[in-house]
Amino acid sequence: MKGTVGPVLLVLAAILAFWYVACVPMNAREVLTQAERGGAVLIPPSARERIDAPLLPLLWQNSAHLDQSWSQLRPRLPSPHQVMVEIWDSTVTEEVFSHRGIVQSGEWSNRSLIYHTGVTLSATVLGFLIGAALGVALAVGIVHNRAMDLSVMPWAIVSQTIPIVAIAPMVIVVLNSVGVQGLLPKAAISAYLSFFPVVVGMVKGLRTPDAMQMDQMRTWNAPGTAVLWKLRLPSSMPYLFASLKIAIAAALVGTIVGELPVQRGGLGARMLAGSYYGQTAQIWAALFAAAMLAATLVWVIAMLERRMLRRMGAAG
Repeated sequence: MKGTVGPVLLVLAAILAFWYVACVPMNAREVLTQAERGGAVLIPPSARERIDAPLLPLLWQNSAHLDQSWSQLRPRLPSPHQVMVEIWDSTVTEEVFSHRGIVQSGEWSNRSLIYHTGVTLSATVLGFLIGAALGVALAVGIVHNRAMDLSVMPWAIVSQTIPIVAIAPMVIVVLNSVGVQGLLPKAAISAYLSFFPVVVGMVKGLRTPDAMQMDQMRTWNAPGTAVLWKLRLPSSMPYLFASLKIAIAAALVGTIVGELPVQRGGLGARMLAGSYYGQTAQIWAALFAAAMLAATLVWVIAMLERRMLRRMGAAG
């Protein structure tokens, strides 16, 4: 653990340095336009000429006026400290000091990043559980039934070629038309993305026992259910948990995409609102919240994996 701290901090510092440097060319033209409005003399002098001017010479000739690249109100690329300020304001400040926050009102503020993260988390977990259960069931059927192996597996692969951004609005509209609203439409999209990794991983895991182990079960005259529960399923656990880590991340992506057409809360809706009003810091704050949520969910799956494998007698 100690040996990883240094490299991690080094990579983090490199990312932050690159980020700050990237803010200058991304925000330069707007910064120069604001400087011109403030009376600064620029090269070239007009905004129309600067639009067509090469970027690097433009930066070099007007370097004295680029100090506002990291503090614009609506930047194209917000600086890291602007994103951190937005995260602080939309969590601690909103929940602790605002009259809408949980401290003063007793409920999470609907403008809080915590509230939107909770909405996304609920749909993600529900969709993940549905997708994982469906994936395990399909994998068992595929392994034990050759007809399902030849028919279901190709369709499962084909289903993943459909762009989720195309199918998500249709799923939302169809389910809303029959009265299904709230978490279920988003969970359906989340389950759609999460079941496939589980199917593939479980099929591989259930087929892990070799011929000698299967012959031993036949020698004992073990029924098919006993082979499944006592040999195939224990052998598939490492593959299952590896697939679940992928599936939980895919479920989060599906939930966020499903929140875009709904716009009733969630990190996806918050990103969309930020794009509507040019609040790029809000978009990046929601992206960071989604990344931290994904990391937490994968960590939970990894913790469950360690406990499960330890109880099954695995080393470490």
